Amino acid sequence: MQVQITQAMKRLAISDGQKQLGALKKKAEAPDFWADNNTAQTNMKQQAKLESKINPWLAINHDVSDIVELGGLKDTGIKSDLLSQLQSISKRFDNLKQQLKFAGSYDDHDAIFSIYSGAGGTDAQDWAQMLLRMYVRWAESEGHKVHILDESTGDEAGIKSATLEISGAFIYGKLKGEHGVHRLVRLSPYNADNLRQTSFAKVEVIPKIDSPKEVEIDERDLKIDVYRSGGHGGQSVNTTDSAVRVTHLPTGLVVAIQNERSQLQNRETAMTILRSKLAALQIEQHAEKLSQLKGPNQSAEWGNQIRSYVLHPYKQVKDLRTKYETSNPDSVLDGNLEPFINAYLEFIIGNS
Repeated sequence: MQVQITQAMKRLAISDGQKQLGALKKKAEAPDFWADNNTAQTNMKQQAKLESKINPWLAINHDVSDIVELGGLKDTGIKSDLLSQLQSISKRFDNLKQQLKFAGSYDDHDAIFSIYSGAGGTDAQDWAQMLLRMYVRWAESEGHKVHILDESTGDEAGIKSATLEISGAFIYGKLKGEHGVHRLVRLSPYNADNLRQTSFAKVEVIPKIDSPKEVEIDERDLKIDVYRSGGHGGQSVNTTDSAVRVTHLPTGLVVAIQNERSQLQNRETAMTILRSKLAALQIEQHAEKLSQLKGPNQSAEWGNQIRSYVLHPYKQVKDLRTKYETSNPDSVLDGNLEPFINAYLEFIIGNS
């Protein structure tokens, strides 16, 4: 078991995490640490996050080392006690091994989660709203926090798009497999002849990048426009230039936010999403620097179908990558996504 623990700690970069934690604690010892309250709070949050990941592994490694050392003694009286301790440690190790599923660069980050209606008109916009409900229900049932950053309602029903921030342990690692096109087949409630309709919606999942230092953007690469908000939000939102559109000129990425009343809040949210999109693009294109990035191929993403939800003529939800399927789509659409999430994580490990 000691060898397995050592290998797991290496894969999870526990040693690197200890160095990062040490650097953060050293900064916290500075006399003027709390002069900038926001920076100080970010530091403390990062410390807590690293400690929650690192400390259980350090503790189990220490306990196993103690058992190995005591096991070498000739005192037979402690053998049964050591065996009991070893069984307890084995259970702890089984729980900790779940973290091996989240060894990606940003797997421990929160997620920026967007849904866009695709081909299919009103049916597609209704489908996008069904997906929004599904993911919100999943997050809330798992005890995660959901905050709607932006939402555009459909012309007749549903939504054209929605962007959420979902917070919790290893959220990006859990949800990254949901990225792609989701297809629905059903009898259309918006068709007078009640014909079978196929609708599409695209889900985009990116890691939330809180710290500007994680993805440093040159201000000269940005074009920032402000304009009057439209749609819902109250009188003050609709009568002031509070909406913000940020364009990253080298890649052509555009983020527009109008949900908040303050232009400053909308700008901060837009910049967080832009940093997150650039980080996801770096992962996708295996680029070390932002200057190496190319603009995303939006049209290709629509061909990236990952899952089909069939409500008629039979009932089935099937993931086209893992081949995991269920004949109970109602349960899935009500937020029961864990089997699909776990199947994808196992699929990634099996192909890594």
